[in-house]
Amino acid sequence: MFGTSYANRASAYARVGTETSVEAASPHKLILMLYDGALLALRTALVAVRNKDIPTKGQSISKAINIIDNGLKVSLDMNAGGELAGRLHALYEYMSERLLYANLHSSEAALNEVVGLLASLREAWAGIADQAAA
Repeated sequence: MFGTSYANRASAYARVGTETSVEAASPHKLILMLYDGALLALRTALVAVRNKDIPTKGQSISKAINIIDNGLKVSLDMNAGGELAGRLHALYEYMSERLLYANLHSSEAALNEVVGLLASLREAWAGIADQAAA
């Protein structure tokens, strides 16, 4: 309806908005954004599994794994975080393994399991927003 140039401009505007949000966000907010991005990717993957859309499923699961491995996991401070950081690291490893399984077997159960884990972590992280700001 609007043509390619409109879509390109809209996409560029969305990227700038996202980049601006990231640049202005606190470290605490950045982790929330990572959780939100992973959850969105996994919800997209669930729809793709139901629709038998293999390319979208694979891309969405890969995106979630990338966020977990190269965002959430690398943000852990293993020295300052102690046992909690170690447990989170192991949990992120487990999630990545479950997502690989979900991708290979189009497993909604595995995807839902990881969605549940990430949603719980996101909720807990959001709950400490006041402490993080202090």
